[in-house]
Amino acid sequence: MEQVTEQDRRNELHSLLENMKQHPERDWTEARKRVAVLRQVLEGGEPASNS
Repeated sequence: MEQVTEQDRRNELHSLLENMKQHPERDWTEARKRVAVLRQVLEGGEPASNS
């Protein structure tokens, strides 16, 4: 198993945002949740629990 780095998270965030921008007609509900988690992690906070 490979360790996930901060750069990996930044790359994933960038990719999600670019895809959302290029295809606004799609349902991005799950991607928006992932974007929120990635932003929170990158800002140094813990992601919100799913409970």
